[in-house]
Amino acid sequence: MEKLSPRIPESKIIKREEAAPLSRLLREEGKRIVFTNGVFDILHPGHVKLLWTARQEGDCLFVGVNTDESVKRLKGKERPVFPLEARMLVLASLESVDYVVPFEEDTPFKLIKEIAPNVLVKGGDYKPDEVVGADFVKSKGGKLVIIPFVEGFSTTEIIKQILKRLR
Repeated sequence: MEKLSPRIPESKIIKREEAAPLSRLLREEGKRIVFTNGVFDILHPGHVKLLWTARQEGDCLFVGVNTDESVKRLKGKERPVFPLEARMLVLASLESVDYVVPFEEDTPFKLIKEIAPNVLVKGGDYKPDEVVGADFVKSKGGKLVIIPFVEGFSTTEIIKQILKRLR
């Protein structure tokens, strides 16, 4: 694997329509594409471990990020805490992340099909048969990797603890 090199975070944030052509180009260059996704509302050690470990699975890590509207549908009207642009910038500032791309659907299935990663990564709070897109990735010769869950770190639980302490 190549050594990770720092880049300007904004250059890592790409538009949805750029993801498929970019992944095709990288694959033509012989790069192993890794994909993971999430809300990444309040970045915590569990996220950092997931992203770092995911990056070790290949040469280029794409991170799909739910749009604000998608987060509201999935997590409730009080979420996200931070808007999409802020969440993407924080992710793009991480050395382990190569590209950040938003998606508006409730699941990343269409984005996974567009990027066609060699490796799909999810956190240990998912069982293999629950991971959206896993069957597609495997059908293309790729693999699914489940990263062990880091106990004590959940954005929902962090928010609950903050609210509890404010009462």
